[in-house]
Amino acid sequence: MADFYPPVSFYYLVSFNGISGKVIDTRFQSVSGLTVEMKTEPYKEGGENRFEHILPNRPKYSDLTLKRGFAKDSDLIQWFSDSFVSMQVVPVTLDIMLLNEESEPLVSWNVVHAWPKKWSLSELDAEKSGIAIETLELHYRTFSINT
Repeated sequence: MADFYPPVSFYYLVSFNGISGKVIDTRFQSVSGLTVEMKTEPYKEGGENRFEHILPNRPKYSDLTLKRGFAKDSDLIQWFSDSFVSMQVVPVTLDIMLLNEESEPLVSWNVVHAWPKKWSLSELDAEKSGIAIETLELHYRTFSINT
């Protein structure tokens, strides 16, 4: 059996299907929120008072958060703007791909029915020499893992 080495987490790509083909809309400083949790429901059985059963209910997915340097000419930001200004919320599917050293996908996550929930810009501070970071928050329905 070949030696297994866990992949690095810093080489990845995000692809928004149907929004943009620009490189600026595929590169992010960080991606977080690929999380699913099984919600539960307590069930008290009649006649058995020592404990209660905990039953699985349905999965709950957290919001997806993408961070990058502020991008002026971005189709992705236009999509966000259309959603917030004119209430034209158009859900999309996106792919997050973890890449190997040859820029080939090792694993990908297909995020379904994602729509803009929040946009924010980092603090503008004349006393610091930092990069302006924009944070894009998306709500999504579900995701699947493709290996």
